[in-house]
Amino acid sequence: MLKLKIHQHLIECGTDEAGRGCLSGPVTAAAVILPDDFTHPFLTDSKQLSEKKRLLLRTIIEKEAIAFGVAHVMMEEIDQINILNASILGMHRSIDQLKPKPQFIAIDGNRFKPYKKTPYECVIKGDGKYLHIAAASILAKTYRDEYMARLHEEFPAYDWLKNKGYPTAAHRDAIRKYGPTKYHRRSFRLLPEQYTFDF
Repeated sequence: MLKLKIHQHLIECGTDEAGRGCLSGPVTAAAVILPDDFTHPFLTDSKQLSEKKRLLLRTIIEKEAIAFGVAHVMMEEIDQINILNASILGMHRSIDQLKPKPQFIAIDGNRFKPYKKTPYECVIKGDGKYLHIAAASILAKTYRDEYMARLHEEFPAYDWLKNKGYPTAAHRDAIRKYGPTKYHRRSFRLLPEQYTFDF
């Protein structure tokens, strides 16, 4: 069973991101404050769940959370500040949306930058340890998947409906054949052979 939060007596949010390793699309972050009596039998790391279960849990989280926020950081910004900074920026922007403001922040992973003066702790594989981080991972993943599904309608050749922008063989074959789109991250190595592209 996942634990509710790190500090039982504080208003605490969990935060996570999705899409760091993708070649296209935004990196998406979410932050969630759950009520102290929250429990759910199969809430865990979004990567361990089917799409159907993630969508079901998203509805439950949005209905029962005290507060939640979701933020996309787009390709241009990723290229300007790098993917790690963009991921952290997305987390900060998602925390900005929370009311009440958290007194403590639990972050999935091992890197973060201070958010105002709020105490925080990084938790490696936190989405498999704490409910609020798992909830944030589900919101980040489902909102980003929805966004990539919309981009797929504009550029169906890249198979984003299926690969969500990750570097699959089909995605890379499409880049070889058609070149990159405006939704690709220019700062990323889009192909192993490192073609140079004229964007």
